[in-house]
Amino acid sequence: MAALYVLLFCGMMSVALCLPPIGSQPEQVHISYPGVKGSMVITWTTLNETDTMVEYSLWGGKLFSLSTKGNSTVFIDGGLEKRKIYIHQVTLSDLKPGSAYVYHCGSGEGWSDVFSFTALNESTSFSPKFALFGDMGNENPQSLARLQKETQMGMYDVILHIGDFAYDMHEDDGRIGDEFMKQIESIAAYVPYMTCPGNHEWAYNFSHYRRRFSMPGQTEGLWYSWDIGSAHIVSFSTEVYFYLEYGLDLLFRQYEWLKRDLEEANRPENRAARPWIITMAHRPMYCSNDDHDDCTKFESYVRLGRNDTDPPAPGLEDLFYRHGVDLELWAHEHTYERLWPVYDYKVFNGSTEQPYVNPRAPVHIITGSAVSVTCLKQTTVLEPVFCLCQGCREKHDGFIPKPRDWSAFRSADYGYTRMQLLNSTHIYLEQVSDDQSGRVIDSLLLIKDVHGPDAWL
Repeated sequence: MAALYVLLFCGMMSVALCLPPIGSQPEQVHISYPGVKGSMVITWTTLNETDTMVEYSLWGGKLFSLSTKGNSTVFIDGGLEKRKIYIHQVTLSDLKPGSAYVYHCGSGEGWSDVFSFTALNESTSFSPKFALFGDMGNENPQSLARLQKETQMGMYDVILHIGDFAYDMHEDDGRIGDEFMKQIESIAAYVPYMTCPGNHEWAYNFSHYRRRFSMPGQTEGLWYSWDIGSAHIVSFSTEVYFYLEYGLDLLFRQYEWLKRDLEEANRPENRAARPWIITMAHRPMYCSNDDHDDCTKFESYVRLGRNDTDPPAPGLEDLFYRHGVDLELWAHEHTYERLWPVYDYKVFNGSTEQPYVNPRAPVHIITGSAVSVTCLKQTTVLEPVFCLCQGCREKHDGFIPKPRDWSAFRSADYGYTRMQLLNSTHIYLEQVSDDQSGRVIDSLLLIKDVHGPDAWL
């Protein structure tokens, strides 16, 4: 009997020795478009230091016939524990536009699940489909299940997450960020997951945002631009206006970069190829919520700048107007709001009958209602309302009773936005209500025969 126990023990030990070390298994897989033709970036995390490799192949071909090595960097969370994780990044090149690939990532110490993606079609006539949302929390993210299904059905070419992740990534020494990135893998490992920072990414000079996501360009990790179909998309940080402890110079560097990028996008040959200019950033210039946030004030920092700095910090509304930005996407407010074409608080509809046909000002969309919160129902007047989220700090935002003149449609339903670049003159957007089982509750067809500053004349 003793000999049998020895054999069993030795057998279990041999199996254990064959298993990869704990912490070597890839997790938090997500992909992004680096702005380089025929490329895709695969990013993931391990808790231990391991090799960095992606094995991949064309869909239907010999599985994992191609492989590319990359690099990993150690990321140390800024909390008391100084917890360490390893972030891996591999750039796949020479992909065939519009072709489907299967891949997994990791090393001989452990591999991820098998995922797939479609290399972006880089033609200017490409008509890509997007899912847009902001403010997705880590607990009960209500819109995520529908987005998972629709993404894996192939409904989207790109995801735009317009700030605020996990609530908050740095909490519990970065473990909340780990859990969120694992959760979002079900969409972000299949289509390019393009992001911008929100106010909940503030900790340690936005280090979790800067390091966990792999966005295009050699910038500061907070702003970038890229092209897809007939559009030039600009992602930037509104937070440089609010977290001045990280340096006023950061705000000015972003402003100068935005000016250069928009000037380049407006060169005649570039605007002819990519006539649509679309911006995405977290805190909106306009909103009609009642939460006393920045956009509820007429002197919005993002819109008009700050006069309490030395030197004064310029705002962005005039810059975007001068460069003919067509569509501005925002989040932060936990609601959906579609605006009439607006500049300087004045409505500039194309016409009374067709306000979005050749409008004479940019169109703004706020899509921050993917946020999740679950509250137990109040049963008596004396009972408080308890929340299952952290501190009940994130919930739907209310609206002021009477909407502003520039507010066209408002909804407090949980949901997200779909967008399709139909061609060089038409963009279609619709708002999906998760509260109403996926019903489309609002839609917009934006039509522009002329792009650039001349469109405002």
